[in-house]
Amino acid sequence: MESENVTIPCFDFCKDGMRLEEGSEEWKEMSKKVREACENHGCFLLICDEIIPNTVCEEMFHSMKALFDLPEETKQQYVIPKPYRGYNGKNSLIPFCESFGIDDIPLSDKAETFTNLMWPQGNPSFCETLKTMSSKMVELSFLVLKMIVEGYGLPQHYISDAENMKNSSYSRLIKYKVCESNNECEICLPAHTDSSSLTILCQKDVQGLHVLSKTDKWVELEIPHDGFVVIVGDILKAWSNGRLHAVTHRVMLRGEKERYSFGLFANPKEEMNIEVPHELVDNQIHPLRYRPFTYGHYFNNFVSNPLQALEFAAI
Repeated sequence: MESENVTIPCFDFCKDGMRLEEGSEEWKEMSKKVREACENHGCFLLICDEIIPNTVCEEMFHSMKALFDLPEETKQQYVIPKPYRGYNGKNSLIPFCESFGIDDIPLSDKAETFTNLMWPQGNPSFCETLKTMSSKMVELSFLVLKMIVEGYGLPQHYISDAENMKNSSYSRLIKYKVCESNNECEICLPAHTDSSSLTILCQKDVQGLHVLSKTDKWVELEIPHDGFVVIVGDILKAWSNGRLHAVTHRVMLRGEKERYSFGLFANPKEEMNIEVPHELVDNQIHPLRYRPFTYGHYFNNFVSNPLQALEFAAI
């Protein structure tokens, strides 16, 4: 597929050094822009230093380098049976990528447990940075979800849907290794959509994230320094009756620098029922596309067939 020059919107959720006040005219206008970006592109770029300070991001990436530099036998101790969690290292399908997936850091003692497993002597700085980063990104995901509710002009009781769609989360710390060829791009993470409601990613210096436009052309994102990318997942697509676009994306790299990224995947709890608000159903233009389903049912389908995980709920 060819590449395409498409401008992915970049938003700033602050004005004059302050966060936009919920309910203000600026908030409502930004909510409309966020909704339109999620419909048209399935993603947008974001600057929000007042929510997640740059110093927190810098410390997180500094700590991640130390984490991935640990001996392989130490990293392999982190075993979690749930798919996409635990430590994923030498994998023939994604040989240039290694990652840690950790569930519900802001709501539990998982940061302490993980840190003490990696550093039996303790590493309180890493632990606090991991908790702060994950908590701030969950907060940011809720802000975006509320903007989407506002952007559609839905009644305020749908804020509970927004709350539920981020009630479970997992953080993924990723290192992309230097590719074997410095001249040609290597696919380091195959094309996919996310099983989340919403995904928020940041990276350290090296670009490489590509998204697939609605015209089937690949667009390389230029994530700003100190910025983030927000990606619509399958769950938000279904909840919105297909109005929001769950964008297919991949990671391709060239060159001699390793790439580090930190992702927060905002998810519902497995028992949550995903149901389209009746306000988003219009028999003329937007007939109902998805029957209600639980996130647990969906996720089981995603694990077995990621590219067609929502088909079981399609009408």
